[in-house]
Order: sequence, then structure tokens, then C-alpha cells
Amino acid sequence: MIIIEITKRVIAAVEPYGLSHKFAVRCKNMWTLGLVMWLFDRDRSITVGNLEKKFASKPEIAQANIAALNSGHSYAETAELPSGVEVYQIPRAQVKPGLYRNATGSDALAYGLIAGGRLANIPITFASYPITPASSLLHTLAQHKEFDVVTFQAEDEIAAVCAAIGASFGGTLGVTSSSGPGISLKGEAISLASATELPLVIVNTQRGGPSTGLPTKTEQSDLNQALFGRHADTILPVIASSTPSDCFDVAIEAVRLATQFSTPVLLLSDGYLANASEPWLVPDLTQFEAFPVQFETDPEGFSPANRNPETLSRVWAKPGTPGLEHRIGGIEKDYDTGDISYDADNHQKMTNVRKAKIDGIAKFIPAQTVSQGPTSGQLAIVGWGSTYGPIHQAVKRLRAVGVDVSHIHIRYLMPFPENLGELLSGYERILVPEMNTGQLVEVLRSKFLIDAKRLNKVSGQPFKIREIVDAIESLLGESS
Repeated sequence: MIIIEITKRVIAAVEPYGLSHKFAVRCKNMWTLGLVMWLFDRDRSITVGNLEKKFASKPEIAQANIAALNSGHSYAETAELPSGVEVYQIPRAQVKPGLYRNATGSDALAYGLIAGGRLANIPITFASYPITPASSLLHTLAQHKEFDVVTFQAEDEIAAVCAAIGASFGGTLGVTSSSGPGISLKGEAISLASATELPLVIVNTQRGGPSTGLPTKTEQSDLNQALFGRHADTILPVIASSTPSDCFDVAIEAVRLATQFSTPVLLLSDGYLANASEPWLVPDLTQFEAFPVQFETDPEGFSPANRNPETLSRVWAKPGTPGLEHRIGGIEKDYDTGDISYDADNHQKMTNVRKAKIDGIAKFIPAQTVSQGPTSGQLAIVGWGSTYGPIHQAVKRLRAVGVDVSHIHIRYLMPFPENLGELLSGYERILVPEMNTGQLVEVLRSKFLIDAKRLNKVSGQPFKIREIVDAIESLLGESS
């Protein structure tokens, strides 16, 4: 009956324009849109303008659609709608002025890699193999070859990462991506990139596991794999994005760390971030600090083992540069010459140097800040990755009613910011929500010897705000 009544009203609205009955029936969507625009207090003028522009050559069609739109709006204004159906006003968002666009995490990540290449003044070679939910990154980058990006879909995960390593040896920045199972396959080659000390960015868009698990669902269960999932003492920088738009900045940071410290870098995203979207303030790239790559060009005293004394990064020499011919590989190398070495003391020294290089990155990253709340107090909620949204809202709600709680979100997971331990020690209690069985919480306990509590969810779904609010209230109730 409702459909029949709406149809009658639409036909009556568009009848003066002499259009067919069939066309009038099609205008039901416009009538419904008008009602919804009343419900949410939205301005109709933009829609009217778009219709007039789209059907400029057929004004009768434009006016018929506008009449249906206005009819739906008028009906909502004058009808005695059921109790509870009333105008829902959404206030103007308090955001910075500028040009915004809608962007998913995969979009922002792709644009961040492109921007990172520009800031480093180096081409990007992206080699990947399709896997849900990481494939969209390859799809997006393949559409932007005008930005000095080469994309390569390999026959498997191992071929993809090896191609990226070869690209880095050749003088471009190799980038590869996958999800948990694919990152496992890439493990040996990632260790090769660590041994050769070549820059490489590895993107892990995490999904539910283990094995093929839940390909279309989200988890944060690859943290241990990112931190420790390689043979021998292969320590790499690990960073994580927290929101779809944050993927842009994190991608740039991954490129900076990889090129400045001649190391593979693991960037953690997840299926929720990759597919979620939000309004993204399109940045002005001129406002970012450039970090141009400095290739070795002087043959005087050259050795592929030469290092920057400040960062301990190995020199990067393009193959074919006169006087800089060299070979590198996975077998241990002499600290001074870069030649193959089986010397026991040399292996100890090289292992220590590779570790010191990664540990030293802590001096070149920002100090850990508090996202919300004071820098000390009764309780801190510590998160990483896509748990940012629900933690932020839960803390915001509780702080509004006077609860002493803060939110700390960690981007740099290996190495941690230098001040993180001191910051955490300022709180009586620590709660760590994670979409795994408790991986970061164990690292924080062992690293800083703090009694951090866990809040874990492994259902393939992100946290609800209510779940975190309940956990906070329960934890604080125990201490009262």
C-alpha cells in the first residue's frame, strides 16, 4: 500500500511535464530522496543544480525529477509521521579547511608510497601477487605509472619479493605486499634483503588466520610474525597505520626508514583499514620534508661494506656505475671489505652491527605522545593499528564523565620510541586491546616489566566502542 501511495504522489508531481507514465514511476527514487533529505536536514539546492546541469538539453526531464524531489520533501514536512520520526540534524564537522576526497586505506597507502618515492627522489618498483585483502594496493598503483611507478604481478609470492629485492639492487625502491600467508612465503627473501642491507618496503594487510582462515575478515594477529617471524637474528623496523588516512603518512615513513637505513621495513595494515574509507584532507607535498636518496658515486676507497657512521646504513651504489662494481649476497660478509667471510668474530660483529642499526632508528623517530588524556594517571589504554577508532571513542566518552583514562597509540613497534617505557610507567594500570590473543601486551610486559592487562578479540570483526568502555569500567571497578 505504501508503494502504491508513493507512486500516486510521484505521478501527480511530474504529470505537468507531459512525460510518460513509465517515466513517472521511475521518479520514485527522487521522491524518496526528497523525504530522506528532509529527515537529515540536507540542502536540496546542490541536487537541483546537478539535475539541471545533467539534463540541460532535456529540461522537462530535469524539472520532472526536481518536482518529484520537492514532492517527497513536502510530504515529509506536512505528513503526521509516527512518533520518533523527526529531523535528525548532523552538525558541521570541525575539520581543517582544504580539499577533501574520500579514500580507503589502500588508496591512501598507494598514494603514500608514490609520495614517498617523490620525497626520496627515487622510482618505485612494486612487485606483488594477488591475495585478499591486499590486492587493491596493486590495482591502485597500476593506475599511476605516470609517477615513475612500475608494477609487476609475479607468478607467486616468492617471485614477487625477489623481484622487489632485485629492483632495489638496481637502484629503485622495491616494494612488495601481501597478507599473512604470503608474508610467510616471503620470509626467506626478506631475510636475504636484511643480509644484503638493501632498502625494501613490505606491506602486510592482515586478515583472519591461520592458513587461509578468514580472507575477508580482519585481525591483528601477524604482529609476532612481523617482529620475530624470520630465521636467525633478522631484526627489522616495524610500523603500523591506525586509520585509513594515516596509511598515507605511514607509507611515507616506511619509505624514509627503508632508504635512510638501508633495510627492509614491515608496514602493518589490515583488512578493516584497507577497505574502510574516510574523508581525507589531500596534503600539500611541498609541506613534507624531503629525504632524497644519496647514491654512492665516488670510486675512491669504495667498498660495498662502507657505512654511514651516524645511521650505520650501508652505502647504496647503482650497478654499472664506473669504479663501483660490486657483488652482495646472503652469505656473511667481512665487515671491512664486504667479501665472503666465515670468521667467527666477524659474524658476531656483523650481527651486532645489523641489530645496532635497527635499534638506533629509535633516535630518528618521534617521541611517543598521548592521543588523549594526561601523560600520567590511573589508567592508560595502549593500542596499535586499526583499534585506534574504537579506543579513541571509548576514552573520549569516559573522559567526558570524569574518568581518569588516557589513550596511547603506538605507530613504531620495532624499535619502540625511546620514551615509551618512561611514559607507560606513569600510569597505575595499562590495558591493551588487540584483535589477537595478546601479542603486543606480551612484548610490553617483557620489554618494560609492567603488569599490562589484555583485552582480546579474534572474531574477524573490529572492536565495538561498548566493549572497550565495559572493559575500562570493569578494570577500574576492580581497583576501587
